[in-house]
Amino acid sequence: MVALVTGGGRGIGRAIALSLAKQGWEVAISARSADQLAETVKLAEGRVIAVPGDVSHRTSVKAVVRSVEYMLGPVSLLVNNAATGGPFGPFWESNPEDWWRCQEVNLRGPMLCSRELLPGMIARQAGRIINVVSGAGTRAYPDMSAYVASKTALIRLSEQLAMELKPHGISVFPVMPGMVRTAMLEEARQHLPFIQKSLDEGRDVSPEVVAGLVAVLASGAADSLSGRLFSVNDDVEEIVRRADAIHANELYLLRVRSA
Repeated sequence: MVALVTGGGRGIGRAIALSLAKQGWEVAISARSADQLAETVKLAEGRVIAVPGDVSHRTSVKAVVRSVEYMLGPVSLLVNNAATGGPFGPFWESNPEDWWRCQEVNLRGPMLCSRELLPGMIARQAGRIINVVSGAGTRAYPDMSAYVASKTALIRLSEQLAMELKPHGISVFPVMPGMVRTAMLEEARQHLPFIQKSLDEGRDVSPEVVAGLVAVLASGAADSLSGRLFSVNDDVEEIVRRADAIHANELYLLRVRSA
């Protein structure tokens, strides 16, 4: 079993990569920072390989996938974790190039990585894609327009792909990691008081908890609910037991609810 984790040089991506490696997956990690990737490889004691690349550039993504599949074989699990948070502040004060860069990393990146790997998964009639999204993709937050827009789109893309890929035996899951103390969160809390307040209240989550959720979904335990939005606060086993009701009522999806 081969997994590719983007943004695997630190934070959530590093925790996911280490967790999967411990469970016997052959893991490749990718990010732009080679030194951070090297640190993850060191922590994994050689059970992870690093392939530097930029998820927002198609030629780079193609090169990463070619390298990973040459060294490890066909990828059966893609974890789209690489992301950026800013710019922060009122939309009308944001630099348009910085705002769009957020979409390129957070949405174009998962799109390119998925597009590159899906033909192989479809040919094998097997595979899973896990997209790390955010609670910011389910509601508006002040001064976070770029991030909110990108993560909302990624949640919807996950559902769309799940629908199209169901006949091919491929599952897709968007996952909400909660508030993890990453470099991105550190930058955000300096601009957004409500994030600091949440941290002061102890509402943060360890990256290992996120890695645990990813591991459960990667195991296939929730494949009957492909496309559904899972959170670190969810009891996956209980949700799976309620699968029929969840399908019937379109739960754990972005939907307009009328009174």
